[in-house]
Amino acid sequence: MDGVGSFGAGRAGSAFDPLAFIQQPQTILRILSWIFSMVVFGSIINEGYVNFDSETLYCVFNKNYDACNYGITIGLVAFIACIFFMILDMKFQQISSVKDRKKAVMLEIGFSGFWTFMWFVCFCFLANQWQRTTTDELPLNQGADAARAAIAFSFFSIFTWVRTVSI
Repeated sequence: MDGVGSFGAGRAGSAFDPLAFIQQPQTILRILSWIFSMVVFGSIINEGYVNFDSETLYCVFNKNYDACNYGITIGLVAFIACIFFMILDMKFQQISSVKDRKKAVMLEIGFSGFWTFMWFVCFCFLANQWQRTTTDELPLNQGADAARAAIAFSFFSIFTWVRTVSI
């Protein structure tokens, strides 16, 4: 247990080791969460809106703009949060105050727990709206693969974020 301080972290002020940082389970899960969030908001932004006979774009999820907007918002906020928490994890060794370390850990646990719930809501909402989408609303299955990808990766994100809470 030598060299281990508050909350299982090394002593404050120790040198940053990038290889050890990348190999940590929390970092691997954070990178996976980051990739999954990119897939969700990227697929909806890229192919989540289709047009038919007019120039008006419709959301592929049952023409429900709220479904597309919710998926984009959750994915984009998760993307930014992953970057923020990765930077926080990198700088964690330099935090000398036990109170500040505790605040950082509590922020990460609280946000990860809340965002797990938000991903669950996102998965349920997108899956429900996709189930209600008829084949008449998507000629030639435009955007169908993107919709399925957004649903699948929002489901996978539930597990990466919940696992981040438990580490």
